Amino acid sequence: MKGFVKRLLGSRWLKWAVVVIAVGIGAYEIDIEWNQVHHALLQIGLLASFEALLVLLVMQFATLRQWQALLAGLGSPLRTTTAGRIFFIGQLGKYIPGSVWPVLTQMELGARANVPRSRSAGASILTMILSLATGLLVAAATLPFAHYSADYDWVFILVPVILVCLYPRVLNPLLNWLFKLTKRPGLDQPVTLTMLSKALAWSFLAWIANGVQIWILAEKLGAPVGRTIPIALGGYAFAWCVGFVIIFAPAGAGFRDALLVAVLAPVLAHSPALALALVSRAVNTISDLLVAGAAAFRRPRPSSREAAADVPAPAPVAPDPAPADPVSSKLTHGTPTGDRP
Repeated sequence: MKGFVKRLLGSRWLKWAVVVIAVGIGAYEIDIEWNQVHHALLQIGLLASFEALLVLLVMQFATLRQWQALLAGLGSPLRTTTAGRIFFIGQLGKYIPGSVWPVLTQMELGARANVPRSRSAGASILTMILSLATGLLVAAATLPFAHYSADYDWVFILVPVILVCLYPRVLNPLLNWLFKLTKRPGLDQPVTLTMLSKALAWSFLAWIANGVQIWILAEKLGAPVGRTIPIALGGYAFAWCVGFVIIFAPAGAGFRDALLVAVLAPVLAHSPALALALVSRAVNTISDLLVAGAAAFRRPRPSSREAAADVPAPAPVAPDPAPADPVSSKLTHGTPTGDRP
């Protein structure tokens, strides 16, 4: 029985079933309130959607720099163009059910740039962990200023735990235990406070951009500016974190959107909030495709360090044989054909 449950939980069919159910519930919600949702979509407009997209491109760059800083700290510094090619194309794997596909894709793409697979996997996993931790910190820091419901007070209890776990002396043993648990090689270099501080700074910038995106869309729907800003920052971060841990859903599809509608309830009615969630999902997907497409079509020029790693060592050249003595050659082998005495 236990083996059957384990196989069932790991089944790809179950993952797709959860995705289909989540998307189906979302489609049903849109269908029954289509008139109000359609009106809200028109109210948001293309200009606000484009502004939200531009802000999300800032988020994409900040997340790339976070991953790049971690990879450099682990011993593989890369040019931004090379790092972008690996990171952004690999990130498309999040649209497949399961959390491992971005990591696996980035491992293979990184190997082509002479980055050890274990190192790129470590940077990718660290990026996920830091994004989740900083997302919860942003939620805990902003939602109280919105006088939010006490239903989410448990998030704030996690703050001291997260801060302690981010300290290198605590984080490194935890990471080694995690890699050992997943039967993967550990980090060949420990996480330092310097690399961690750089990555955290970029991560917080990414969360600010995410929140600004929600605020731009909510403001077009008539949400009050003052109260919407902390809800946009913390509410979206909280919804993303919950959607992230639900590994069955690709990119948190369905679950993140439903929770985003719920956290926006103090400032937006259900139908406008649902329209906002749809637009947010759309511009997020477009931003993922844009940066991945730009990374795929722009061939990165390797840096001198990368180029040196790519150039194979020259093969040893055998010394030229000493010229044979023509007299001794004739005495030994006779007169060659065509020679005249």
